[in-house]
Amino acid sequence: MTAPKTQRRGRAIAMTDDERDAYLAEERTCRVATNGTNGPHATPLWFHWDGTALWLTSLVRAQRWADLEKDPRIAVVVDSGEEYDQLRGVELRGRVEPVGEIPRTGEANPELERVEQAFADKYSGGHVVIDGRHAWLRLVPEKISSWDFRKLPGTRQRPGG
Repeated sequence: MTAPKTQRRGRAIAMTDDERDAYLAEERTCRVATNGTNGPHATPLWFHWDGTALWLTSLVRAQRWADLEKDPRIAVVVDSGEEYDQLRGVELRGRVEPVGEIPRTGEANPELERVEQAFADKYSGGHVVIDGRHAWLRLVPEKISSWDFRKLPGTRQRPGG
């Protein structure tokens, strides 16, 4: 596994690895962009970041899944902030790979145990949901970019920010 490409532009407002990991742990929704036959396709999804890979669970009958079967390249953005000086986010790019059975029916899979529990802890009160309609995708990013406009000179941290 090779390390993701280093961010070259915007280094002054880039998040550190620890800041990025904490941010991805607290945010709940990402935006996933795939390459469809009719052009780009963007959809929101829930996710789990484990420090090296972004885990997505997707309906296998969704347009997103069909797009990724044909072209596994993906861009994912997690962002937040209302005011300009509060904008923060992370973009991850690379190729996804399915992990586990398609769709997921609950076969024992040591690789998914921690991911499914972490996902359940974040979104469903600790209860792992396997519905036979979704499957897991793993993105080990080839490139990660981040921004935290609160780091811009002249901006001031707001309480809770």
